[in-house]
Amino acid sequence: MASQDWVDKDFYATLGVSKDASDADIKKAYRKLARKYHPDQNIGDEAAEKKFKEISEANAVLSDPEERQQYDAIRAMGSGARFTGPGPGGPAGGAGGGGFEDVFGDLFTGGRAPRAGGGQRGGPDLSDLFGGFGGFGGGDYNPPPQKGPDRTATTTISFGGAMRGTTVSLRAADGEMIEVRIPAGIKDGQKVRARGKGSHGTAGRGDLIVTVKVREHPFFHREGNNLRITVPVSFAEAALGATIEVPTLEDPVRMKVPAGSSSGKVLRLKNRGVPGKKGPGDLLVELQVAVPKTLSDEARAAVEALAEATSSFDPREGLAAKARV
Repeated sequence: MASQDWVDKDFYATLGVSKDASDADIKKAYRKLARKYHPDQNIGDEAAEKKFKEISEANAVLSDPEERQQYDAIRAMGSGARFTGPGPGGPAGGAGGGGFEDVFGDLFTGGRAPRAGGGQRGGPDLSDLFGGFGGFGGGDYNPPPQKGPDRTATTTISFGGAMRGTTVSLRAADGEMIEVRIPAGIKDGQKVRARGKGSHGTAGRGDLIVTVKVREHPFFHREGNNLRITVPVSFAEAALGATIEVPTLEDPVRMKVPAGSSSGKVLRLKNRGVPGKKGPGDLLVELQVAVPKTLSDEARAAVEALAEATSSFDPREGLAAKARV
């Protein structure tokens, strides 16, 4: 449906195309601008939201052949046409006159003016634009229904809630309680869009955008989609090798420690990390060799015997060369 305010809007300039742009040019320009100003890419940016609405309106008109024809006609009248009375040569529409036929004759094929209250072959029916030919402003313009504006909120969840997924309840300013599902694997600072839970509008509700904060965990540390933990092992387990039990997000699992492992060695458990759409990440297990604080006489004697047996091993060999500056 044509709008009376089209005469004040330059849809071609809004899309950045010329007045003789092809349908393909208009489509290409709209897609480029829509990606740039889409609300999902500019959350909370009112200027971008306004721009997105403007380019959407411009595309809706210019991509429809009939709408575009009517728009071009209205713009042509608004920019240069003048409705005048009959000239000195005779009645309105006669020789020397400046009536309706002079205005519409150049705009539509056939050179004849449309009839009030109905269309004429060769040109569109303009009676719905001006409420009949009784003059401008004869009809009421009803803006198209629009969805309500988006709302924003922030919530804080536990590390476990972020790993497993959870549901939070948020209270709006008007007292409404809104439940929002938080997906498993969400990152700290990531946003969740709850569609249809924003403010009310004539065409339905907008969305609710929730920024999620995740509390840190004392044992598990996130690195992208992987998790890292530090697991202590005894000297004997590190030196001789062993199979130990390792905690995970779910049940503990058994893992093999290779003989000759040192502190800082990292072992990887596949698919034991952060849940995700493409599958879970990995669990990185960093070994830390633990030394007893006290030794019995028997243990001390055993360590001394080991030290004697491995006296040729120098763990700091080459360290001085590395430290040269």
